[in-house]
Amino acid sequence: MFWVRLMSSAVLVALAFLLLLPGGYPLGLAMCLLSLAAYRELMHACDTKKGGKSGLLEYVGYGGIALYYAALLFSGDFSLGLGCVVLLFLAEMFVYVFRFPHFEAPQVMTAFFCAFYPAVLFGFVYLTRELEHGIYLVWMIFISSWICDTCAYVVGMAFGKHRLAPVLSPKKSVEGAVGGVLGSALVGALFAGLFLVPASGSTGAVWATALIGAMGAVISQVGDLAASAIKRNHGIKDYGKLIPGHGGVMDRFDSVLFTAPVIYYLSVWLLG
Repeated sequence: MFWVRLMSSAVLVALAFLLLLPGGYPLGLAMCLLSLAAYRELMHACDTKKGGKSGLLEYVGYGGIALYYAALLFSGDFSLGLGCVVLLFLAEMFVYVFRFPHFEAPQVMTAFFCAFYPAVLFGFVYLTRELEHGIYLVWMIFISSWICDTCAYVVGMAFGKHRLAPVLSPKKSVEGAVGGVLGSALVGALFAGLFLVPASGSTGAVWATALIGAMGAVISQVGDLAASAIKRNHGIKDYGKLIPGHGGVMDRFDSVLFTAPVIYYLSVWLLG
């Protein structure tokens, strides 16, 4: 299992380079596909097909996600993308009303949540790449999530004594969480010194990026725990089997989803 997981991680890193470096339509399309896959995983995990009655709601969600990414890619206007999310909500309510009582309110609310969660948050990976110096800033999303995971694991194994979320994730420790935040801040600062400062000409980018890395690491751990909470609520171990050794898209990118919008807005505010 270790070697399978390692090989999958290597493939993911290679794909990240192939998509994040050019950005543009290939990255946007990849985020759309990941969103669709994650939406399917969440719909199944949340058991929205009670009595086999959620087919139409699920199809509306697929259409709404595709429309959202079409708006982002072809207009570059995030507000237009959010308008598509509003249309998705209205479409699902339309289905709810005119097929009543075929669908129940919890199904409709869950279907909208399952579409909004991955689609809008994955979209911030694309939006971050589109920023000035986005070719560098977009990597902070993954530094703040995957580097945080690694540092939290190492520090937690070495020094962990106080449980961070004893009921939800007994192995996670407060010490590990702090180590993850500090590790992300340090790697973010080093990354900025090597790439962002030469590109932007601003030495202040080092401190700003360290702060971005730290804040991103904090929220990434919340994202990890949130995805775990959903699995616990529905009695499943993994969201899927798409990524060997990791599970589904939601299993591998749970922290990235929460980190992406934080990195985007902090980058705009601190480095824009």
